[in-house]
Amino acid sequence: MNPKEKLELIKRNTEEIITEKELESLLKKKKQPVVYLGTAITGKPHIAYFMFILKLSDFLKAGFKVKLLLADIHGALDNTPWEILEYRYKYYNKIIPLMFKAIGIDTKNFEIIRGSEFQLKKEYVYDILKASTYISINDAKRAASEVVKFGDNPRLSGLIYPIMQMLDEQYLNVDIQYGGTDQRKIFMLARENHPKIGYKPRIEIMTPMLPGLAGAKMSASVEKSKIDLLDSEEIVKDKVKSAFCPPGEIENNGIILFIKHIIFTLKQDQKKTFIIKRPEKYGGNVEYKNYKSLEKDYLAKKIHPADLKTAFTEEINSLLNPIRKSFKDSSLIKKAYPKA
Repeated sequence: MNPKEKLELIKRNTEEIITEKELESLLKKKKQPVVYLGTAITGKPHIAYFMFILKLSDFLKAGFKVKLLLADIHGALDNTPWEILEYRYKYYNKIIPLMFKAIGIDTKNFEIIRGSEFQLKKEYVYDILKASTYISINDAKRAASEVVKFGDNPRLSGLIYPIMQMLDEQYLNVDIQYGGTDQRKIFMLARENHPKIGYKPRIEIMTPMLPGLAGAKMSASVEKSKIDLLDSEEIVKDKVKSAFCPPGEIENNGIILFIKHIIFTLKQDQKKTFIIKRPEKYGGNVEYKNYKSLEKDYLAKKIHPADLKTAFTEEINSLLNPIRKSFKDSSLIKKAYPKA
């Protein structure tokens, strides 16, 4: 794969790259660039996590070294109880690799790193203090506003969160940080402040945030908005049945946008089509080779939401079946999420 082909693969499904010119230069100069994604170990991973699994898979296909930071300390800073951090870490560490396996991705150049393995070292802590002398309270709060749950009486931990995420780029020795668009303000905080403490800015790449089943962002803390990776086939069916999916509307429609970004990406890679099954009296089955054709028909109300939901349910259950079969540690789930 040449640099141009790598660039096109990395660009698919992205919302923003800061900057594309820097990315082009990196791909030409470095044989195996390094990218990382950090995820705080807070709520249960759900199907929207397939967005970052697919993008990390693109990086792997493009010859990158890929690091996934399971940010346990960040989880605590964002209100995960300290006493269950170990169990949350173990849960994420078990289930994330199963997501790659479910879509058949070679993870030879993929590495999982635990945040507390390096974030408690004195050099890192020194840099937190050093960076805090350059970053204002307002800048830190603004940066974390779309990521941290501040509430009515914000805690100091929420201000430390973005400073640590900024430093992770340096201590993980990466060329690129990747995340969702909700991370943009933290990414820009890093770009602006790294040079002040003697470090180089990194390339920042973002993919869209998928709406949930209720129309807003898919959130681990809002049960009706998400489908958990271990939800049974019946639970998936019930959740999808009541999901927000207005006829002829795309905006905030989590069903069709998941199909766009996840299902069609998988179909494209597998050289398969997306099929909506319907009785003959309603026009019979319809097959789509690309998302644009589906969107056109849905906007024209040629596809009924109920038929789209049925096809979506089948695809989700097919995607989750390998994960359900492989993950059997119910006791770990109870320890990691005692109130679930």
